Amino acid sequence: MLLSLVLHTYSMRYVLPAAVMMGTAPTYVLAWGAWRLLSAVLPARFYREVDDRLYTIYQSMVLFFFENYTGVQVIIYGDLPKNKENVIYLSNHQCTVDWIIADMLAIRQNALGHVRYVLKDGLKWLPLYGWYFSQHGGVYVRRSAKFNEKEMREKLRAQVKAETPMYLVIFPEGTRYNPEIPKVIADSQSFAEKEGLAILKHVLTPRVKATHVAIDTMKDYLDAVYDVTVAYEGTVDHKGQRKLAPSMTDLLEDWAASFLSCYSTLLKTPFKTNRTISPSLQHILFPDLITRQFQPFSCWNFHCLMVN
Repeated sequence: MLLSLVLHTYSMRYVLPAAVMMGTAPTYVLAWGAWRLLSAVLPARFYREVDDRLYTIYQSMVLFFFENYTGVQVIIYGDLPKNKENVIYLSNHQCTVDWIIADMLAIRQNALGHVRYVLKDGLKWLPLYGWYFSQHGGVYVRRSAKFNEKEMREKLRAQVKAETPMYLVIFPEGTRYNPEIPKVIADSQSFAEKEGLAILKHVLTPRVKATHVAIDTMKDYLDAVYDVTVAYEGTVDHKGQRKLAPSMTDLLEDWAASFLSCYSTLLKTPFKTNRTISPSLQHILFPDLITRQFQPFSCWNFHCLMVN
C-alpha cells in the first residue's frame, strides 16, 4: 500500500508546477497591466525593457520546472552564439513542449525576454496568455487563403521601427506532427508529391508564407536565422516507426523523454544522423541568406526540416 501511495504521488509530480505556473499567471498579467498604464507617458523603450524583464522572470520560473524539477537532461550541441542577436527561429513541431526548447536556447543567450511567437490565430483566445503574447510582440496568423500578409508585415515593421529585440519563433509546419493522426501526414505528403517537393518522413511539409514574410520584412534588421530541429529520445521505435512525442504533462512527470536534443543544419551541410546521436546546432548568418535572394528559400526550409 505504501508503494502504491509513493507511485501515485510520483505520478502527480506535474500538479505542483502546473499549479504554480497557472496560479502566478494572473498576478503576472496584473503586474504587466499596471506597468503598461504607468509607462503610457514614458518613451516606448522604457515600457519594452520592463516588459521584457517581466517576461524573463516568468519564463525563468517555467524553465526551472522543465529543466530542474523534472530531472530531464537537456543536451544542446552546436555553435549557439553567446551574444544576443535579432533572429528568426525556425523549428519542427511535434508537441506542446516545443516552445520550451526556444526558451532553453534563448536563456543561454540572455535573450529570454526577447522571445516572441508567430502563432495560429485560434490561440489568441487562450485565457491570459493569448492576449498577452500579442502585446509582447507576437503575431497571430491564419492559414492559406485567410493569411493576412499586410497585417503581419505592418506589425513586424512596427517592431523594427521601435528597435524591438527580436527572437521570433516560427513553426513552419503550422500544426504538430502526430503519428497517431496518419491522415494529416498522408495529406502533407500528397501535397508535397503534387508540388514536386521532397516527401518528408518525420515532419510535415512546411508552410512558407509566414516565414518568408517575416524574413522579407525584417531583412535589414535580422542578424541570423536559427535552423533548429528538435528530437525527443524514445519517439522512434526499434522498427524505425515514429511514436508520439511527450506532452508538457509527460515531461513534468518525467515519464516520456529522458533527454531533449536540439540540432540545426546549414543548407550546404545536409543533416545526417542515425537518430541515436545528439547532433550539432549551427546558425545561418543573415547576409548569407540575403545573397541567395530567397530563391532557394523553400528548398532550404524543406531540407532543414528533413529527418531521414
